[in-house]
Amino acid sequence: MTQTSERTQQQAVATDGLRVTGVRKSYGPVPVLRDVDLAVPAGALTAVVGRSGCGKTTLLRLIAGFDRPDAGTVTIDGRPVAGPAGVLSPEARRIGYVTQEGNLFPHLTVAANIAFGLPRRARRARGRVLELLELIGLDAGHAKRYPHELSGGQQQRVALARALAPEPGILLLDEPFSSLDVELRESTRRAVADALAAAGTTTVLVTHDQTEALSLATRVAVMRDGRIVQEASPAELYRHPVDRGVAAFVGDVVVLPATVCGGVAQCALGGLPVAAPAAEGPATVLLRPEQIALDGGDDGVPAHVVDVEYYGHDAVVRLTLGAACQVTARCPGYALPAVGAQVRLAVRGEVGVETGLG
Repeated sequence: MTQTSERTQQQAVATDGLRVTGVRKSYGPVPVLRDVDLAVPAGALTAVVGRSGCGKTTLLRLIAGFDRPDAGTVTIDGRPVAGPAGVLSPEARRIGYVTQEGNLFPHLTVAANIAFGLPRRARRARGRVLELLELIGLDAGHAKRYPHELSGGQQQRVALARALAPEPGILLLDEPFSSLDVELRESTRRAVADALAAAGTTTVLVTHDQTEALSLATRVAVMRDGRIVQEASPAELYRHPVDRGVAAFVGDVVVLPATVCGGVAQCALGGLPVAAPAAEGPATVLLRPEQIALDGGDDGVPAHVVDVEYYGHDAVVRLTLGAACQVTARCPGYALPAVGAQVRLAVRGEVGVETGLG
């Protein structure tokens, strides 16, 4: 049987992915994780996002086996690796781990770095290294280079290939692109995402970059104060955040006082349809700046343009509605209003609400 067919068989058997249930972790008297539940389907990429100190890296370390949970279980491909029955060592979990530094061995070539995690006999087989180089978008000529001869993005790709070489059941990515500049970060993360999809590897990406999470992951989990407060598809998370904290973390948000009645939120922008059933009464409307159109026509709400920030592809426009209300809209870069102009606003699509708030 060929190595490729063996890998296909292993991937077909490993269908359960990763499951974290009721995990808690404290360091001394300080709780870091509080009853965390997370399910990552086999072959999927789930991003865990949150502000510094919310518990993201601690969760990753518990999955990897570097730390032991105080309570709860961690299961990989249907096999418990941490829980009341005991804890498997990191090396027994079939986990790949990539950090933001990559941590390549400077004295080894690219080929030797990639082959490092393979059994000794397999390290001499050039085929697996070339296969992985192709997977990460580097040609065979890179095999004899040393890390200092590579760009930062190329180093991160090689670190990924090294992690994938022993065919891990789970791959953990801890802020893997944060040390790269913006242009290199975008190209590298796309190459990494393509490689992971091609390999069918179950992956957990930890990042504080919401754009990165929304563009790469199939599911996104938002952590706050040691808990996962929402887990959803990127589109669901962005369009229907559970509260204003999540809304503000994953993008710009316009917040307005409102009153909900009959599935409609009445606010300074008019009567807006509510995305999900909400209790009637005082509420706070949550919507995205790009939902506010500046060409609302005769039925639109009159507003005054007070500032425009131009970014080329789009622009952020600040407007006042009467004396006390200010909102922010986002419009295409080719349709800029002039500062001081009078426009009429209309809201496109449904909005989120927090009820019981003034």
